[in-house]
Amino acid sequence: MATALAAAYTDYDSAKRKLDLIASDRLGPGARVELTSRELNAYAQHEAPPGVRNPRLEITSAGLATGSAAVDFNALQRGQGHDPGWLMSKLLEGERPVTVTARLTSSNGQARVDVEQVTISGIEIAGPKLDFLIHNFLLALYPDAAVDRSFDLSHHIDRLEVRPGGVNVVIGH
Repeated sequence: MATALAAAYTDYDSAKRKLDLIASDRLGPGARVELTSRELNAYAQHEAPPGVRNPRLEITSAGLATGSAAVDFNALQRGQGHDPGWLMSKLLEGERPVTVTARLTSSNGQARVDVEQVTISGIEIAGPKLDFLIHNFLLALYPDAAVDRSFDLSHHIDRLEVRPGGVNVVIGH
């Protein structure tokens, strides 16, 4: 157990150092920083907000990733400073297994995340129902969420190469 905890801390520490290096804006054009799946998972585990437990990321193919966690939506909303209200707190009471599959594309300093499927407590949500939930619930609560639209990458990042095994961060000009 101690060895697993030490490895997780080391992976988190490594990811944190790499992200701090990218954020320092000291990397020159063409520099590449590799974040391994282990580092990404350790970072997600350590940085998960209240209401999110056991986050896990799996990159299944180029550009396609699946994230899963146990989510207490009420605790998550309260942690973000939102009151879920009586009805929603009763509907969303308790922890639920959540899985999200999304496609990430990026180039020329821009990226886009398109959510393809969400599963909550074994119920799959995709297509028009997923679009409805994203636009009427997710974006209503988190209007700055960069979902289904392009957004600028910061720190001179040109692109993110998402592939099984990890993500390469490529610095541009």
